[in-house]
Amino acid sequence: LVFLLHACRQFPGCGNIVTFSQFLFIAVEGFIFEANFGRKRPAIPIRYYFIMVAMFFTVSVVNNYALNLNIAMPLHMIFRSGSLIASMALGIIILKKRYSVSKYTSIALVSLGIFTCTFMSAKQVASDSSLNEEDGLQVFLWWLLGIAALTFALLMSARMGIFQEMLYKQFGKHSKEALFYNHALPLPGFVLLAPNIYHHAVLFSQSELFQVPVIGLTLPIMWFYLLMNVITQYVCIRGVFILTTECTSLTVTLVVTLRKFVSLIFSILYFRNPFTAWHWLGTAFVFVGTLMYTEVWNSLRPFLAHWRKRPKEE
Repeated sequence: LVFLLHACRQFPGCGNIVTFSQFLFIAVEGFIFEANFGRKRPAIPIRYYFIMVAMFFTVSVVNNYALNLNIAMPLHMIFRSGSLIASMALGIIILKKRYSVSKYTSIALVSLGIFTCTFMSAKQVASDSSLNEEDGLQVFLWWLLGIAALTFALLMSARMGIFQEMLYKQFGKHSKEALFYNHALPLPGFVLLAPNIYHHAVLFSQSELFQVPVIGLTLPIMWFYLLMNVITQYVCIRGVFILTTECTSLTVTLVVTLRKFVSLIFSILYFRNPFTAWHWLGTAFVFVGTLMYTEVWNSLRPFLAHWRKRPKEE
């Protein structure tokens, strides 16, 4: 995250080259070590991977386009923090799952905590810009359309997680294969972003020189940041794909949401934004909700019971 923050601070529009680099690295690594240079046939029919990629692409496009529909960035951030609720709701509707009261409570607490922290952070960066549109009703209708787009993207993202869970139940666990195809199939789409990617590649090459410790290699510092971000993101994304084969979609969503929460807290500290009492309250909600979901209390109960009996036995 540190490397990405450095890159975004110096070149705010570098998101495309960062994303492309991540996808290219994972696709090349998977083509060599997982697909065996294309000689290994996928265990899961490739048409299902096309569906997953289409879902992911749709979610990304709709989320980005919502910003053009009078949706402010703070509201955009807050809406995306509701992924846990969406995942649980679709799990109940599609997979007919039922959860304990503690699970419902824990998801509600985590969602409320993330909502609180996101909302307070969003208030700090929001600017009071006046609307120049002439027709207030038209502005409101476009805003409603933006809300509908965000809702659709939220539900589609949750549906994608459930789709993955169903695939692994039907065809077995193949996290490395899924990681490869989910990053290799979208690569042709980056052709549309080639001018922007090339522009930022030139800017990266013009950044100040940096000598890499230990190996002594000298290269532009932005390329070093990009390389470090690609490596760390690969480790992180690979862990998420392994998690999807071992846990339910709701648990995966919880872990990914907690990762975003930690990133949010880290960015607050990194940019030295005020960490208010509301942030502490939100953090407490997330912490307690996570402990409830993982049922830490049940695991500790036998241990505590043992130590309570021990003095009496002695």
